[in-house]
Amino acid sequence: MPSENDGVLIVLSSPSGAGKTTLVKMLSKTDNFEVSISHTTRQPRPNEIPDKDYYFVNEEEFKRLIKNEEFLEYAKVFNNFYGTTRTPVIDKLNKGKNVLFDIDWQGADQIKNKKLDYKLITFFILPPSKEVLFERLSSRDMKDKLIAEERMKQFGRDVLHWINYDYVVINNDLKDCYTRIFNLINAEISNGSKDYDLEYIRNHVDKLTS
Repeated sequence: MPSENDGVLIVLSSPSGAGKTTLVKMLSKTDNFEVSISHTTRQPRPNEIPDKDYYFVNEEEFKRLIKNEEFLEYAKVFNNFYGTTRTPVIDKLNKGKNVLFDIDWQGADQIKNKKLDYKLITFFILPPSKEVLFERLSSRDMKDKLIAEERMKQFGRDVLHWINYDYVVINNDLKDCYTRIFNLINAEISNGSKDYDLEYIRNHVDKLTS
């Protein structure tokens, strides 16, 4: 049964290329924060380490895990499956560890709907502009303009889910964005005051979607 000494679930989502994975890695270096490692059917990128960045599995194994109801959340994104198994997450929370999730809006919705007895804080990361996002996507290791363009189309749909998150943070400067998220997490855990301007976020989303 969860208690006050339990860890907190912290979800970071964003359109592809807005920086959530980098921010999760930065937060994971903080004491008592651990990243939930997802299973995925996609191929590893050159800099990724199996069983550290992801558990890389084939589609057959992934579907077996779905059938056995082992996932806390899972989704199909860009033709690949991604998912988080329940047991390791609950074990970490019960040991007082805060668990970080690098997942999309589909996964965030599923975790929210599970109504677990643990505190959940959700963040949606946005780029400063569509131009900056396209630049970031184009300069990834894929160096493929077609993939970047496909992800820009997806961006228009993903961004609409910002409204379902506790906080939306604009990643204009990585260090500032990290500090902002870290301060909001601490304010949530300690019931402190939160520096958050919803109207500013609403205007920014309007600009991104116009």
